[in-house]
Amino acid sequence: MTLGRRAFLRGAAAAGAGAGLVGLSGSATAARGAVPFHGSRQTAVLAEPARHSVVAAFDVVAENRAELTDLLKQLTARARFLTSGGAPASVGITGPPADSGVLGPEVPEGQLSVLVGAGASLFDDRYGLAARKPPKLKQMPTFPDDALDPQWCHGDLSLVLNAAEPDTVLHALRDIARSTRGGMQLRWKIDGFTSPPRPAGTPRNLLGFKDGTANPGPSEADSLVWTDDGGSYQVVRLIRMLVEFWDRVSLSEQENMIGRRRDTGAPLDGAAEQDVPRYAEDPIGTVIPLTSHIRLANPRTPQTDGQRILRRAVNYDRGVDSNGNLDMGLVFTCYQRDLEQQFEAVQKRLAGEPLTDYVSPFGGGYFHLFPGVTDPADHYGRALLG
Repeated sequence: MTLGRRAFLRGAAAAGAGAGLVGLSGSATAARGAVPFHGSRQTAVLAEPARHSVVAAFDVVAENRAELTDLLKQLTARARFLTSGGAPASVGITGPPADSGVLGPEVPEGQLSVLVGAGASLFDDRYGLAARKPPKLKQMPTFPDDALDPQWCHGDLSLVLNAAEPDTVLHALRDIARSTRGGMQLRWKIDGFTSPPRPAGTPRNLLGFKDGTANPGPSEADSLVWTDDGGSYQVVRLIRMLVEFWDRVSLSEQENMIGRRRDTGAPLDGAAEQDVPRYAEDPIGTVIPLTSHIRLANPRTPQTDGQRILRRAVNYDRGVDSNGNLDMGLVFTCYQRDLEQQFEAVQKRLAGEPLTDYVSPFGGGYFHLFPGVTDPADHYGRALLG
């Protein structure tokens, strides 16, 4: 790294730390729906998706381990300030503003949540971290029904931003990208959104079906979500939905492919969204087909109970492709203790399901969420870096 770039990164870290203290000096009462920043785990994992989000991956360009440490300290300082809120640091009249001003003169308190993870590529020979790679972390493979675009895959670091308003997540992304420019560069990013539940219950995806009904509850997080170090394995899958073809399929065929009613979200053998499918009473799939998505994803047997994942999915809309087709779909993320025993076990059961004719995964990656930032002196990756 050149002296100028090194000075930029170190100077930004110092400024970011000061800005974070400004945010912490405000009210100790979090805004409604706020996710606490400090803690032994990144508990934003357990929060329901907000109305707007950004999911992004970065390539780290820091030249050595010391500069990587500076980068993670700076990333922590910005995340702490952006989630806590407050007035940006004053830089005088000669320098560029410390903040874009998109949210006004002060960053609102408790409006944003942040998740940060590390990809397998961070543990190559650049920073001497190979021996410290989380034991289950690897690069996301290509599955049989994928059409992966390398430009939309993998990354050294992952970043998930969630907020109620789109300007909040875009403000945060700009802030982080500017403050960390000397240490990491954006590899890919996609904007996501969720819809209000219509009617009550779980929000819908762009196929029109409720998405995330059978997630494990908070009491199951220790056995299904969190790793022993307080992290979690994160899967990101960018899935295009071929909605113009889907919209030509009969409703009964759509429901058989999913295994649920489109209007209520109830399983095909139930009356309400939260009803548990009675697979044992339907062994040959007369009511809920054996090839339906919900039956393959979660057969509800003692053998597959530990394979469940915490799903967090949002919709995306990228406009129109070069052939004039709508480019929209799902930004699927999930969290678990073990990639192979949970996500990949589910993915293998879903291979070749009827729904694959209407969806096309094109990007994403595997990451390991850092343990939480415990206090103002802590930072992402501190235990990893020693």
